[in-house]
Amino acid sequence: MKIQHITYLSLGTNQGNKLENLQKAIDVIAEKVGDIQKIASVYKTASWGFKSNDFYNTCIKIATYLNPETLLNQLLSIENELGRTRNKDKTYSDRIIDIDILLFDDEIIFSKKLIVPHPKMLARKFVLVPLAEIAKNTIHPINNQLIHNCLKNCNDDSEISLIDINLMRPIPLSEKYNYIAIEGNIGAGKTSLAKMMSDEFNARIVLERFADNPFLPKFYKDKERYAFPLEMSFLADRYQQLSDDLAQFDLFKNLIISDYYMFKSLIFAQVTLHKDEYLLYRKMFDLMYKEISKPDLYVYLYQKNDRLLQNIKKRGRKYEQDIQPQYLQKIHDGYNNFIKTQQNLNILIIDVSELDFVNKKSDYNFILKKININ
Repeated sequence: MKIQHITYLSLGTNQGNKLENLQKAIDVIAEKVGDIQKIASVYKTASWGFKSNDFYNTCIKIATYLNPETLLNQLLSIENELGRTRNKDKTYSDRIIDIDILLFDDEIIFSKKLIVPHPKMLARKFVLVPLAEIAKNTIHPINNQLIHNCLKNCNDDSEISLIDINLMRPIPLSEKYNYIAIEGNIGAGKTSLAKMMSDEFNARIVLERFADNPFLPKFYKDKERYAFPLEMSFLADRYQQLSDDLAQFDLFKNLIISDYYMFKSLIFAQVTLHKDEYLLYRKMFDLMYKEISKPDLYVYLYQKNDRLLQNIKKRGRKYEQDIQPQYLQKIHDGYNNFIKTQQNLNILIIDVSELDFVNKKSDYNFILKKININ
């Protein structure tokens, strides 16, 4: 289990559309650093250390899994992404965005690149006023005073005024959803994505136990003989697994991510079973399906058949190597028909045919963005 850290950041800007600059920084930080838990009001102050346009400043509280050094590097990258340029002589200057680490848990850090708590924060009202708004009872780890007492003792007499506009807090996935089901055809990458997202959000993961099914290799050798026992065994196992796991929400892992959804059983059964077998199977399925919790979000990964076959070959399961494009198309058609008929299910279709989200961080972030704005 990854360790989550609480960090407080100071944001400032005095160029261009200052409110827009702050909001863009917050949005990118939420995407690349961690969940933003609190955002202070925006305050206007005169430029510090040089004469220029007034600054807009705020502070944010973040829960992140990044260590301090990685956090610093990510924030520097975000500043560059948003257009900040730095003076080589390191003097104070105008900036489109400035992001500083103020506190990181209760740690005291002295390194060549990073000092925490920020060495100048106690002398700056434009830092302490917004920080005290969201962390007044947090203790400064060096002087052992509450932040609101640090503000009272601050000798900075510069004027600071409240801007009557609130910045928007990006809502993290863990607050939007309790249960996400990721689906797709054979080889679409649903298990890989489920694992990556589980690691990213420290979520409980529910993976299909196909490797333990003794009928699966036999089915690919003799579909006529083993289709019914295969589908029945999958149905029973999926029902038991989802019933057990979805009934127990871990207090420390609110989000559950699965690499399948119960309805998958019916889709495959429609393709593999004869009509009389399917009618019997459908009776059993309907009894079980009504007892299973529905996902808050159903994600379907669409992948072209040629890419599916490449992925199947790459992962090297012997019993899958003879799968034909026609079979994959039937499975996709089954999913397509299911999606069209579901009016009460929150469904998101993502075309991953041209994406490599396992090896390309940008592709993975693209998928997360699609999920988050759904």
